Amino acid sequence: MTIMTAVRPGGAAAVPAAATEPLDRLAPRDFQRLADFIRDEAGIKMPGSKTIMLEGRLRRRVRATGTGTIGGYCAWFFDGGRNDEEAVHLINAVTTNKTDFFREPRHFDYLRDTALPALRDAGRRPVRAWSAACSTGAEPYTMAMVMDAFAAQSGGPEYEILATDLDTEVLAVAQRGIFPAASVDPVPPVLRQRYVMTAKAAKRDDVRMAPALRARIGFARHNLMDTRYDVGAAMDLIFCRNVLIYFDKPTQEQVVRRLAECLRPGGYLFLGHSESIAGFDLPLTTVANTVFQRTAHP
Repeated sequence: MTIMTAVRPGGAAAVPAAATEPLDRLAPRDFQRLADFIRDEAGIKMPGSKTIMLEGRLRRRVRATGTGTIGGYCAWFFDGGRNDEEAVHLINAVTTNKTDFFREPRHFDYLRDTALPALRDAGRRPVRAWSAACSTGAEPYTMAMVMDAFAAQSGGPEYEILATDLDTEVLAVAQRGIFPAASVDPVPPVLRQRYVMTAKAAKRDDVRMAPALRARIGFARHNLMDTRYDVGAAMDLIFCRNVLIYFDKPTQEQVVRRLAECLRPGGYLFLGHSESIAGFDLPLTTVANTVFQRTAHP
C-alpha cells in the first residue's frame, strides 16, 4: 500500500497525518477499575495481558455512547453515576462467545447412551435440562436434538430445556434460532434432516431450528456470579462447559457448588473437557470424562 506524504517547503517529506494521531489507550488506573468491575460482575479474570483486547472492545462502547475517548468513557461510567443498562452493554462487549453444534461430541454420546436411559428408567418426567452458558444457542439446540430423538425412539421421556447466558446480545441470537448454514455441518445428517429447516429463498445462506425444538427451550439472562441460582425445580442435566476457564479457582468452586445444588440426586453435570473440579469438596462423583453425577447428600 502506498502512503502519500505531504512535502514541506524545502523538499522535506512531512510525517503522514495519521501517524501523528495518538492511539486512544487505556490508562492503568482505568484498566484496574474495569478489571475489578468485570471480575465482580462476571467473574472473568482480566490480567494485564488483556489490555489491548479490552481497548478494542471498549472502542465500540465509546462510539455507541459518544464519550469520545476510552478515558472519557471510563470517567462517564465510573464517576458519572453509571446506569445498569450500560453495565449490561459493557459486559456484553467483554464476554467471549465461542460455541459450535455438537462441540465436544462425546458428551452428547454419553447423554444419549447413558444419562437419558438412566433418567428414563428412574421415572424422570419431564427431564429438566439447563444450558448454563448457552452463548448463541448451539449447545441447547444440540441438547434438544439429542433429547428429542431419544424421546421419539424410546417413547419418552418428555423434556424441557432452560438456556441462559450473561450476554443479552447472544441470547437474542439464540432465541431466534437462525444460524449460518455452514454452522450445522457437525450435525449428523439424520438429525439435520429432522430438525434443521433450510430457507426457501435460494439466495439465503442460513437455516433455522425446527419449531419442535424451539418450543422446548426457554431463554433467560442469568449471571453465574449470583449467590443464588433461581432456576425453578431441580435439574436432571446441567451443561456448563468452557466457562470455568475464565474464573479463578475460588470462583470455580463457588460456581460448581451452586450448580450442584440445582441438580437432583442422580442428576448429571457436564463441564468442558479442559476443566477440572479436582480438589473441590463437592457432592459430585466422576462418571465419565468431565461428566459428574450428583450424590444423594452433600
